[in-house]
Order: sequence, then structure tokens, then C-alpha cells
Amino acid sequence: MRNFDLAPLYRATVGFDQIADLMDRVFANDVGQSTYPPYNIEKTDENAYRISIAVAGFSADDLSVELRENALIVSAQKPQETGEDTRSFLHRGIATRAFERRFHLADHMRVTAAAHADGMLHIDLARILPEALKPRQIEISRAGHSPQAGAAEISAPAALN
Repeated sequence: MRNFDLAPLYRATVGFDQIADLMDRVFANDVGQSTYPPYNIEKTDENAYRISIAVAGFSADDLSVELRENALIVSAQKPQETGEDTRSFLHRGIATRAFERRFHLADHMRVTAAAHADGMLHIDLARILPEALKPRQIEISRAGHSPQAGAAEISAPAALN
């Protein structure tokens, strides 16, 4: 019997509830995926998430955050160094190579903010359900009272407005 590592399900997707979609994406796209740059995905509220990416050596101008077809694409490109730089490194451990990291987002996920501070890029996401998908309260008519116009009235609860 084979054992499957399900960790890729949690590190490359945000906000999914359907396990079948996750399995398809992981087995199709995650083979040989780079681990640079390191990142965290945390759930900050019931419908809010934060992606934190370590981007040491990059300024906010070097970074790009783009949303395209339910995919959040974070990329960085360092400007070309000029020939004037005469530094000689004995050890270079801070990687400032260009990268592109993709995160597949579930339906109704929206980017609410992005901030760069102390070598970290923080991207805040929220699941925002449209009014048509929110639960609605249906009034039930009581015996002896006739419903108006032959149908129960539908109204959104005050807590959802």
C-alpha cells in the first residue's frame, strides 16, 4: 500500500473545502515544486487568512503581487547589478534570486491587503460570500394565519446585514 503525504494540500491552497479538487491539483502540479522562498499560511479568523513570505533582500519595489484566474502570483526580480559593485563575498547565504510563487485560491477569496515589513511580505485574504449564497431566514406561517400572496416571505437575518 502507498502512503501519500497530504502536506502539499495545506501549503499551496487557501480556502478550499472540496478535497477532490485539492487532490487533483496536488498530484498534477506539486511535483518538484521549489521551496524558495519559505512561507506560512495562517487562518486569522473564520473567513480570513494571511500568507507570510520571507523576502529578505528584496524591497517593496522589487516585489509584485498579482491576482489572475483564482491564482495569487507573488514574484520578485532584483534589478541587474552594475559593474561598479566590487564586493567580493566569502559566503553568500541570503538568496536574492528571482522567484515566482503561485497560490491557488478558492472561489470567493479576495485579497484585502499586502504589506512589506522587516523582510516579510504579508498578504491578507478574506472569503467574501455574495448575498445570493448567504443563508436566509424563511418565515413560517402559523396555523390560522394565511400567508400573504400564497408564499412565505424570505428575509435576511439582521446579523447578516
